[in-house]
Amino acid sequence: MDKTFFIDLTRCTACRGCQVACKQWHKLPAEETHNYGSHQNPADLSVHTYKLVRFNEHIVDGKLKWLFFPEQCRHCIIAPCKEVADAYDEKAILRDSETGAVLFTDRLAAFDDMEKEEVQFACPYNIPRFDTETGLMAKCDFCIDRVHNGLLPACVQVCPTGTMNFGDREDMLELAQERLAKVKKTKPKAALVDPDDVNVIYLIEEDAMLYHDFMMADAGAHTPGGMNRKQMFAKLFSPLKNIS
Repeated sequence: MDKTFFIDLTRCTACRGCQVACKQWHKLPAEETHNYGSHQNPADLSVHTYKLVRFNEHIVDGKLKWLFFPEQCRHCIIAPCKEVADAYDEKAILRDSETGAVLFTDRLAAFDDMEKEEVQFACPYNIPRFDTETGLMAKCDFCIDRVHNGLLPACVQVCPTGTMNFGDREDMLELAQERLAKVKKTKPKAALVDPDDVNVIYLIEEDAMLYHDFMMADAGAHTPGGMNRKQMFAKLFSPLKNIS
């Protein structure tokens, strides 16, 4: 049975415990940063930062409001990054049969820059990052080593507010629906983000674009043909479903 994250952004205080735990568990090096006018640090995801708490300040209904977004790979149920990579090497990106995790392997390092850009562009959430100097390509790996040993992902383990939740997909979907119904009583804009398509489901309380340009698959950059990334790859790979 697939495992799923349920991330309740109505409870996030931006403590960044999840971000630090991710970096510590994966032994990722620190990044040199500078003050660019935001509490968000570093400024973006990278091959050394798999999880990033994004800070957004907005005026909502005439009042200042902070919206926090601990961003990570969504581990799509049908992953466009894997569909693209499979054309070059079917073992470069794997889908774990036990959990549903989408996992990058070292074989991606053999892809040329154009091929890596294709993998990166395929993601409707703009997640994968690659280092042009080292050839590395990386993202959240579901803490697959921890999960296979019966442990929670590091980010979930340290969360002090109940924002981060993890378990069997059916249980997480049930929890997500329960929380959505409760939150909607006071926050009518509340919604679950792409719950049918991903194994990392967010509960938001305001419009998705206020959190991040790529919060929802449909909110990403559009192609010249007028389709968003999700629509484009659904059309591109639909013929594959008919191949036996």
